[in-house]
Amino acid sequence: MTILENDHLRVAIDAKGAQLSSLINKQTGVEQMWQADASVWGYHAPNLFPIVGGLLNNELHVDGKTYKMNRHGFARQSEFLILDGDEEHAGFSLPYSEHTLEVYPYKFDFQVLYTLIDNALRITYKLINRDTQPVYFSVGGHPAFNVPFNQGETYEDYYLEFETQENLQAHLLNSDGQFTGETSPIALTDKKLQLNRDLFANDALVFKNLQSRMVTIKSTKHDQSLSLEFPHFNYLGVWSKPGADFVCIEPWLGCADSADGPKDIKQKEAIQKVAVGHVFEASYYISI
Repeated sequence: MTILENDHLRVAIDAKGAQLSSLINKQTGVEQMWQADASVWGYHAPNLFPIVGGLLNNELHVDGKTYKMNRHGFARQSEFLILDGDEEHAGFSLPYSEHTLEVYPYKFDFQVLYTLIDNALRITYKLINRDTQPVYFSVGGHPAFNVPFNQGETYEDYYLEFETQENLQAHLLNSDGQFTGETSPIALTDKKLQLNRDLFANDALVFKNLQSRMVTIKSTKHDQSLSLEFPHFNYLGVWSKPGADFVCIEPWLGCADSADGPKDIKQKEAIQKVAVGHVFEASYYISI
């Protein structure tokens, strides 16, 4: 486990999946990350690569060939190499291998970089094209935050505050995790989405046309809060396992397939492309 620490935060990162597993607010002593109870949901904050969401029939189509790949890709199950680090920074690398080429026919170096900046943790995704062709991919975060923050509080004491007042439309998923083409309005009250146990009864709320680039978890009982800022990410998922004491705020560059039929990776919605000899970077920030 890799530990980073400054005056505000103490974080722990697991080399498996390069996964953020702990984020402690040193001023309050509160553990902000869900602690991966395997009987409920056994992750803390998986990194999603080279796809986000579910593929139709778990099949990835590339240039006429079909590859099997589970929801959210293979990075979250992979052992990363430790690149570098000090007290406030750590870098992790997942290079292509014979194993990855069997399921994803591109040569790459996928990196996850963590840096403490005062009261914030910056998470940067970096993709280096090691191939002789453009690399197509999706990438995203899936951090799960404890709600409530403190003992003696309830889930319903908390709400999500968006940066701006939004006309939210959730894009609906079927039971296999693909988009149906239908949407459902999600009402905000003064930029606030109240959390309750029924909010995620039909899977994640996926937003594709947000103006906001920051969402904050707040309580009606106190002024402690946690914000996730995602300046480089166009899609956002919000999810929890029904009945669980966490909420995921998920910045995405990419999304699930639609139920109406498979598409080649180059035609997938919100797909990213990095040219030969080029490097892709995108960051999001968790702050207290």
